[in-house]
Amino acid sequence: MIRSLLTAAVAAWLALATPCAAAAELIFAVTEGITYYQTNREIASRFQPLTELLARALRRSVRIVIVSAYDDLRAGLARQEYDLAFVHPAHVSLAAIKAGKYKSVAWTVGYTDYAVSMLMNKDQPFTRLEDLRGRTVVSPDPDSITAAMLRAMLRDQKLGAADVKIVTTRYQDAVPFYVEYGFADAGATAAKAVIQAWTQKGGKVLLSSRPVPIKQIIASTRLSADDEHQIHGVLLGLAQSDAGRNALTTLGYKGFVDPSRDDEQKAIAWLGL
Repeated sequence: MIRSLLTAAVAAWLALATPCAAAAELIFAVTEGITYYQTNREIASRFQPLTELLARALRRSVRIVIVSAYDDLRAGLARQEYDLAFVHPAHVSLAAIKAGKYKSVAWTVGYTDYAVSMLMNKDQPFTRLEDLRGRTVVSPDPDSITAAMLRAMLRDQKLGAADVKIVTTRYQDAVPFYVEYGFADAGATAAKAVIQAWTQKGGKVLLSSRPVPIKQIIASTRLSADDEHQIHGVLLGLAQSDAGRNALTTLGYKGFVDPSRDDEQKAIAWLGL
């Protein structure tokens, strides 16, 4: 009888303890851009030092999950599978914020004003976006933030799918090739290095879009206020310690800043989310 009671008590304790143990691990999803060359292993290595700092501050295990496919990320965010997420494509993170499932913890320095530039050959007569009616524009991957911003730019000028033909290429640095060799009349890119190389060789920029923050770090609304506060403190304080500066160097980013809720709401409206 006593043995049966003890067995039942242990079973009940294990049933209660198992969810607690599972909840102790913080899941940190990372989704970088799909229009740049990076392997999952390279991305995980870059984020490892930051993950270690977060684990130390939170006093709990932090596990990195690399989510390459944007649709997989959307599904995971909808189910709130991730406690924390670094998200390059703003149209995905902002949709999760609009849905009330996540909120911004920090923005990445140098990526708070991501803008799309419309490249064109120097001999083209275009002076405004309306001039591209009936023309072909090349864009990176159709589910990239650059493509989402291009659609918003065209929508602002009431230019639809029947007015401008959009062709796509996987990577941002392939956009100039299409324009230079006549496969497209203009090309949309937000890669600063690509834009700079284009203008240095004599190419022109027709116009640039309004800016949108990308590479946001967002936290699940299920995360405790204390954990969110600790994460925010680690991110904004990275430049204040040797370990933090090392993490930034490995990441390849300059730091993190507070997000602007007002700018997020404006971006959500402009992108049509």
